[in-house]
Amino acid sequence: MTITTKARGEHVAVRANDAPARQFSSSRDTSLVPATRARVLLIQTQAENAGAQEISRLVGAGLATRGYDVHNLFFFRQSRSFDEPAQTTYCAPRRPGDPLSFVRFLGSLHSRIRRLRPDVVLTFQHYGNSIGGLVARLAGPAPVIANQVSARLTMPAWLRGVDRIMGQLGIFKTITVNSHDMLRDYSRYPEAYRRRLTHVPHGFDQKHATLSKAEARRQFGLKPDAIILGSAARLHPLKQLDAAIRVLAQRPDWTLALAGQGPDEPRLRELAGQLGVSDRVTFVGEISPEQVANFLACLDVFVFPSLAETFGLAAVEAAHAGVPVVANDLPVLREVLSYQGVPAAMFVDASDTAAMATAIARVLGDDALGAQLRHAGDGLKTRYSVDAMVDEYVRLIEEAL
Repeated sequence: MTITTKARGEHVAVRANDAPARQFSSSRDTSLVPATRARVLLIQTQAENAGAQEISRLVGAGLATRGYDVHNLFFFRQSRSFDEPAQTTYCAPRRPGDPLSFVRFLGSLHSRIRRLRPDVVLTFQHYGNSIGGLVARLAGPAPVIANQVSARLTMPAWLRGVDRIMGQLGIFKTITVNSHDMLRDYSRYPEAYRRRLTHVPHGFDQKHATLSKAEARRQFGLKPDAIILGSAARLHPLKQLDAAIRVLAQRPDWTLALAGQGPDEPRLRELAGQLGVSDRVTFVGEISPEQVANFLACLDVFVFPSLAETFGLAAVEAAHAGVPVVANDLPVLREVLSYQGVPAAMFVDASDTAAMATAIARVLGDDALGAQLRHAGDGLKTRYSVDAMVDEYVRLIEEAL
């Protein structure tokens, strides 16, 4: 398996199509930017305030500060509250719901890519990679860098097959993954696919609360004196947020705040009603990236019972913000949520309600454990720098050109 690395901070000259070499540098020296502003198109599926969209936002903003002409193209708008980046367009007003609207969407996608004439295309999420990557190659010669930010469990089998074929055929110039666990996940893929893989860890925007705990709880309509567990995630069955609701049935002194929107909300509300805990579950709704820090300031424990992740950005942000994290015991989360070998979260089988309740109680009651988790969480900022992430994309873009 080929894993591409680079020495940070070095100046690199690359040659594209026998043109004069263009020099660039890391963000720690912004005096050098591409002599010719390459146009970079970021293709994403739905527009909403979720983890994958946060990463594409950070990548796009970082590339723009380095002199690239960055454009964002979404298949459709999922959320009205989505805070769109500059130079953003949509292919459809909503998710295509029938064959005719899907054909129209494909036509719109193709025409918009042709009109933008990008030099490089970055695609995100599984449908963004498969549909966006294929249409981009049909629309023009721009190389495609696919970002595998979706856990394979979230992808239907037929789509995994399409992705494998596209990687083998070279429709993707490069395929990025955000953890070593994901590299292992692709270790049985054909060599023609694996040699395109490169590890680019996510960076995260260090968020700082502007409100005190009491003020933040007032803003989000939460009880001022309650023990509040919370999570920020898309409300989807694979996030297994029902595990957090079930815990409340065992601990009547705890409450839960869920930030996010998604198709699993009706089921979660119904479960809360069945368990008699509806009055202790608050559905905050979708929040913008700017609101995340103040939401985290409300919480005593951040719960992350997800069944499948490639990185776990929301848990990383919570741990860095100093909120103790109790996470499902996934290999990728053990990899990502650690600093110098020290866990930045407490791991538990989230499907075991009693074990999860015990873990949360321990985090709440053990001051030494809480201090250890906060120290390791603070160290995550050195592992997952936005600058380092963007530097890697600069290198991949220049190599692709």
